Amino acid sequence: MGRHQNKSESLWPAQLARALHGRDARATLRIALGLVIILALFTLSAAQKKSSCSECHAKLDDKRLSTPGTAFDNDIHRARGLSCNDCHGGDPNSDTKEGAKDPRKGYLGKPKTQDIPAYCGKCHSDANLMKRFNPSLRVDQEREYYTSVHGLKLKSGETRAATCISCHSVHGIRAVKDPLSSVYPSNVAETCSKCHANVDYMRGFPIPNNQYALYKTSVHARALYEKQDLSAPTCNDCHGNHGATPPGIASVANVCGTCHGRQAELFQTSPHKAAFDQRQFGECIKCHSNHAINKPSDEMIGTGEKAVCITCHTAGDKGFIAAGAMRTRIDELLASISKSTDILNHAERAGMEVSRPRFEMKEATDALTHARVLIHSSSAAEVDKVVAPGMAVSLKGYQAGIGALSERRFRRKGLAVSLVFILFLATLVYLKVKQIEGRQAAAGHM
Repeated sequence: MGRHQNKSESLWPAQLARALHGRDARATLRIALGLVIILALFTLSAAQKKSSCSECHAKLDDKRLSTPGTAFDNDIHRARGLSCNDCHGGDPNSDTKEGAKDPRKGYLGKPKTQDIPAYCGKCHSDANLMKRFNPSLRVDQEREYYTSVHGLKLKSGETRAATCISCHSVHGIRAVKDPLSSVYPSNVAETCSKCHANVDYMRGFPIPNNQYALYKTSVHARALYEKQDLSAPTCNDCHGNHGATPPGIASVANVCGTCHGRQAELFQTSPHKAAFDQRQFGECIKCHSNHAINKPSDEMIGTGEKAVCITCHTAGDKGFIAAGAMRTRIDELLASISKSTDILNHAERAGMEVSRPRFEMKEATDALTHARVLIHSSSAAEVDKVVAPGMAVSLKGYQAGIGALSERRFRRKGLAVSLVFILFLATLVYLKVKQIEGRQAAAGHM
């Protein structure tokens, strides 16, 4: 193989000589084409490696100008092969500031706030271009952005309105699935709070600035941050992201219903639906609040001091009576389950086999869960339909526990009688042995 390679190399000068003397026109053409390709590849490779933008900015003392180059090292765009000039234009091969920022070569520099959506959209709204990088990415974000509160404010001239870079950052943009991304699920609320929790920044806008503080106390936040459940709702799950807008009274139930579908379905057929529509109440948030949504408890239903029902219903009306009846039935099932579970636990600790009734008790606990969901129907009759079978299962479990403990007592009594009988027999044997030994001793003396 080495000899073949050397022979091929030795032919090159001969071919070149013949070509130069006009003896082989085809060889000349091939050689020239080869040289052009090699030169083009070398030039392209050199062009891709060179970036006067980053080389120059890295040397600047002003961190405001030097940081972008450092941040871009971890940018998703760089990972996909893009560079400064793909966004800013200009000539990255030029060694002079003027050449690198040549307007004739498309240099754009830092865009104005009003121009940022279109600045990002020139790529992200181009379906053919995006297919080269990530075909699954939507290409309607820019259009959707202008339907949002942020987009509408920006159109009206409000430069404080959030744009693409407010949420995604600028030169250090990371993939959404990257835990360090500003729009990773566990980071979204903090990203939104940079504006919405800033009292000075939000001054003049007619909305509260305590949403983030309230959200951090919610059951959703606990699921997201403490249990690391990335499916738990955060800001954009309810408000949208590029089309962010506050849910209206007519749509808030649909927003909540995307996760809590059964509750939303029950509410739509309940007496509350028409009443809430008439009074312009926000369906779910009237009882559960919005940002500070606490974990639901049985105390919320009924007529007690902490019940939400009494905020609208008064003693004697149908709603008040229904709320009291639903709470009573839920409490009865809960107490029955607790009583049955206690006696089964007692039996199990006593060494009795109660695994089957314990397993069957799951039907009772499922009934309790179902009943708690059915309160959204506002119907005591619907709640009772699942509570009654649950009570029957729970009673069966209690009886199984009683039976197991009775069997244990019976066994203990039987064991005691057996022990007494065995001791009695042992005593008889002992006395008989002593009698025989006495006789043998008397016979020995004779």
